[in-house]
Amino acid sequence: MLIAASGACGWTAWSGHVLALPVAVLFPALWAMSPSRLTAGLVSAGYFLAASRGLPQGVANFYAADLWPGLLLWAAASLSFAGVHAALWKARPEGKSPGVGRTGMAMAPRYLSAAMLMGLPPLGITGWANPLTATGVLFPGWGWWGLVAMTAGLAMMTSRYWPAAAIVLGGVWLWSAATWTSPNLPEGWKGVDLEQGQSLGRDGSLDYHRDLIATVRRAAGEKIRFIVLPESALGFWTPIVARLWQQGLQGSELTVIAGAAVIDPSGYDNVMVAISADEARILYRERMPVPVSMWQPWGAWTGQGGGARANLFGNPVVKSDDQKLAALICYEQLLLWPVLQSMLHSPTAIVAPGNGWWTAGTSIVAIQNASVVAWAKLFGLPVVTAFNR
Repeated sequence: MLIAASGACGWTAWSGHVLALPVAVLFPALWAMSPSRLTAGLVSAGYFLAASRGLPQGVANFYAADLWPGLLLWAAASLSFAGVHAALWKARPEGKSPGVGRTGMAMAPRYLSAAMLMGLPPLGITGWANPLTATGVLFPGWGWWGLVAMTAGLAMMTSRYWPAAAIVLGGVWLWSAATWTSPNLPEGWKGVDLEQGQSLGRDGSLDYHRDLIATVRRAAGEKIRFIVLPESALGFWTPIVARLWQQGLQGSELTVIAGAAVIDPSGYDNVMVAISADEARILYRERMPVPVSMWQPWGAWTGQGGGARANLFGNPVVKSDDQKLAALICYEQLLLWPVLQSMLHSPTAIVAPGNGWWTAGTSIVAIQNASVVAWAKLFGLPVVTAFNR
């Protein structure tokens, strides 16, 4: 029953609906109730596998293969999550109720340690589905104090006081849902979604770029000064592409922020570039590309290279005009530490592009959007997104 309940918890919380995220706070209680280390591991695996259920289909789409590679990656990715939670679980004294030690809080530091390990590198590289993501739904506008309150709530959920904690958090959830409003766009900004599938950025022809420039100009209204395009929209970033876009933006005050790739003999950087009629520059280098499909560190170890570089703690915020931006490209939107690192630098807005063509038939893009919205609400920040499907 605990395993089934944990799976239902992960499935519901990570369904792509932002207001469903707080269901994840039940996971610590289910983990703490486990009667054995094996059950604790299975409860953790059930939660994680259900939360990341879109991965097998996404991998199959990406590699144009059957489901087996995705299923293997799905299972492998759950091992670190389940292993950490199983290792930190502790048997409760015989006859005691879940989480009870001398103070009733014996499991709290163990759970918080597991959450921290899965939120920070290296394990945090696959640290999806962290219940802390729901903080912005329960405590919108609270910022760092909201994280403190959420951490305390998750700790209480592992103790004998979990029914009281669940009632309090449930009441807060209902109040938040009743008063919920979506984050605003930054003033003068607009995100442009595209539907170009896997062809996005792979056509380097002049016609492709001219068509995209025309799309940008059509999307720009009278008060729009910044247009955001999805990840990989410009393909390879070269001096020719930069000049073409600068010429295409002549006569306007627009600045286009778009995804591109900067390549060299050892690999490439997944970047966001800022282009106006006056300049074209690299704005942001992705801190954490998608493991396996993009980031392949074993290539450097074997001397082969060729994968995307991970700028793990680089450029947590970037500046564009008078905005200090927290940039989160695609996969980074699912993780904990890139967001929190950026928030330490007090950004004024969040920019979150992605390229989700490979997620067709899954809820991955919706989960990314829900995560970004939750973080934006927690810190009271405007957010602009742009996705390709």
